[in-house]
Amino acid sequence: MMQNKAKDRGLSLTTIDGAISASIFLATTSLTLSSLIGTWLAYSSQQRLRKNSLIYGNTSSSINSVKYIALLICFLLAFGSFLQCVRNFVHASFLITMPNAVIPVSYAQKAVIRGGACWSIGLRAIYYATVLLLWILGPIPMFIGSVIMVLVLHLLDRNVTPHSISLKNLS
Repeated sequence: MMQNKAKDRGLSLTTIDGAISASIFLATTSLTLSSLIGTWLAYSSQQRLRKNSLIYGNTSSSINSVKYIALLICFLLAFGSFLQCVRNFVHASFLITMPNAVIPVSYAQKAVIRGGACWSIGLRAIYYATVLLLWILGPIPMFIGSVIMVLVLHLLDRNVTPHSISLKNLS
């Protein structure tokens, strides 16, 4: 049961507040970029864009539309994931700050773990959107960007310190 004093909850609430702020910023950024891409799609369907000699591969309007729609879907997925992240972290914060309540710790743990999972999905969508942005320039920049992204994520996401979180008790 969670019965901490108010002074003991400060660090956890500060950490959750930072994650909420970052999630709100990334959700706003994703929504803004989605709006810009939607506007670009509407503009490019009305105007025939010049073909640039720097862009390799197929530059037909249908392929360009597929590229922009895939990019739009990535940013909308990131937006939804970050919103769910905020929802879960706010719920965890609410559970932690309940005065004189006997709340099982697993409830707050579940909310924080779900918030972290949504955060991870949102970041993955933004990483994938970065590679899709390179696809607009052609298949070669996209391939190079994909290889670099895999290497960077491999270095950043390695679990060199195993954690002991048991998820089977949280469901």
